[in-house]
Amino acid sequence: MMLLWSLPAVLIMSLLMTAVLRRYALARSVIDVPNARSSHTVPTPRGGGVAIVLSFLLVLVALMLSGDQHISTLVALGGGGALIAIIGFMDDHGHIAARWRLLGHFLAAAWVLAWLGGLPPLTLLGMSLDLGWVGGLLAAVYLVWLLNLYNFMDGIDGIASIEAITACLSVALLYWLTGLNGPAIPPLLLAAAVAGFLYWNFPPAKIFMGDAGSGFIGIVLGGLSLQAAWVSPPMFWCWLILLGVFIVDATYTLVRRLLRGDKVYEAHRSHAYQFASRKHGKHLPVTLGVAALNLFWLLPVAFCVARLGLDGALGLVIAYIPLITLAVRYRAGDLEG
Repeated sequence: MMLLWSLPAVLIMSLLMTAVLRRYALARSVIDVPNARSSHTVPTPRGGGVAIVLSFLLVLVALMLSGDQHISTLVALGGGGALIAIIGFMDDHGHIAARWRLLGHFLAAAWVLAWLGGLPPLTLLGMSLDLGWVGGLLAAVYLVWLLNLYNFMDGIDGIASIEAITACLSVALLYWLTGLNGPAIPPLLLAAAVAGFLYWNFPPAKIFMGDAGSGFIGIVLGGLSLQAAWVSPPMFWCWLILLGVFIVDATYTLVRRLLRGDKVYEAHRSHAYQFASRKHGKHLPVTLGVAALNLFWLLPVAFCVARLGLDGALGLVIAYIPLITLAVRYRAGDLEG
């Protein structure tokens, strides 16, 4: 019953708060001005992702009060996400040295893992694999990489919003098909919060998400995926499959830039999606292409893992091969030109 009113409430809150934040950004000159590393050409307000943060955190509080969800999961997502959003908000309005940002990111990851209970045993090729404290370290790196790659991939209109919405709706569907209705609620609420913002961010964007929003979404998605591993081990692999477009593009690009000796902490325009948007001359086809990949390729593969018994690791390989092919085709990690 709570879901019936909470979904439209979160969407409307996010929609209205984004409008307020846009006026605030214009008044305070919180503007993203195009430069040589930008994928846009028009000065645009930024920081609208704060609406996603506030609306989602408010509904988490409502869930805590209702007792409908495990309190530890809500505290993990809310606390870790809030810390990342604060760091991102401060960076949007000024500058925080990379080392301090990274320290804050690992503190947020540690918070999430402490409340979730660390990394659960994973099912790999039919075997249960318990990595112990090493797994905890790997999980922390995973969370930090996911929140940062989400920031890296938030470079053209609507792409980060579309990725979050399609991944969350897809995983909610898989939860429902496997009879796990409770864990489907947080992803649905996150999708609603992002959808309210997307109204303003859809190409051509009237406001950008900013670090506060992109980092928040990244760590919340990471936390939800780790929670899924506790609930149903195959669902962790489903999350990795559904987030494949962002994971493959960002990771492939990073590895190529590292091998070339680039300063990977510097801004660039060498992700596959950025090359694709320049090739097609606009953002919309690329953003819609990501949605199509998620719904018509990654979701069916994830369904095979969740419902048809396909091994999660094998499903991941099957899902990622075409994505790697696209990354190569669109020159991910190449020198910009």
